[in-house]
Amino acid sequence: MKKAFKEPRFILVTRETRLQGLIRRFNTRSQAKFYIEQMGMDFKGFEEEDRTYHEAVSMVRSLLVEKRPVQPLDREFLPNYLFGKEDIVVVVGQDGLVANTLKYSREQPVLAFNPDPKRYEGKLLPFRVPQAENVLRAVLGGHYQTQSISLALAKLTNGQEMVAVNDLFIGPKRHTSAFYEVHYQGQKEIQSSSGIIVSTGLGSTGWFKSILSGAMGIAGNADPAVAGLAQGFPWDSEYLYFSVREPYPSVASGASIVFGQVSASKKLQIVSNMAEEGVIFSDGILDDYLEFNASLTATIEPIVKGSSLVV
Repeated sequence: MKKAFKEPRFILVTRETRLQGLIRRFNTRSQAKFYIEQMGMDFKGFEEEDRTYHEAVSMVRSLLVEKRPVQPLDREFLPNYLFGKEDIVVVVGQDGLVANTLKYSREQPVLAFNPDPKRYEGKLLPFRVPQAENVLRAVLGGHYQTQSISLALAKLTNGQEMVAVNDLFIGPKRHTSAFYEVHYQGQKEIQSSSGIIVSTGLGSTGWFKSILSGAMGIAGNADPAVAGLAQGFPWDSEYLYFSVREPYPSVASGASIVFGQVSASKKLQIVSNMAEEGVIFSDGILDDYLEFNASLTATIEPIVKGSSLVV
């Protein structure tokens, strides 16, 4: 049992649907419809998805309003929003929206509802909308459990930081080569690659899995340990894993430090040698990035049990 909240406020996190994005792009619904149908797609699918999502959001919001004050928050504003200690975060949307929310909410419990089980797998969406009444009552009374989720942290020598729920990307802003020096477990190496991925347990069934699966497919590697990692590791692990993408061995660069575990005792350090367009971003959000150019050093480490998802 958790501690009951004294003066809670609900933060309702949502995002625009594909239909809303099309209308924003083409100015009107009719122009959006014309574009979709010209592309040979069924516009009704976009309308049905939009309607289902907004009905779910409306249902959850009406229940929230009955109990406590509600602050709507669009995904776009998550990076700049300051959550309060008594806030209860409620997410209605896809798994990706939950991951984005967990990145910015640390102390607050996150309640995630699946608005459309026919469309969304829901690994990060423990609850369905019809369960909202009972779930909200339990959370307000302190009768709930949470799943701890460890995060990845990149700290730069200029004081800036970047947190990831799924994974960090360290490399070039565009599809070019990254140049840097990697320091790991007492060894160092100058490398040229298409970047480094650092994965959390939560993100280990995503980008990390695809990297390992591709490497095993090319090498024909049936190593049980590697194959096991490709299936993911626990969300609350006290470690991360890094993998170098397409390392290029040459006269000036090596390719021996390309994969490993990162923990409090085994930190990873990357020194940028990129004159420009070096970046660090997380969870696929390129718009929210840190510049990572020559002379900057990034230290990578886990934040153990950095967020909590109500389950």
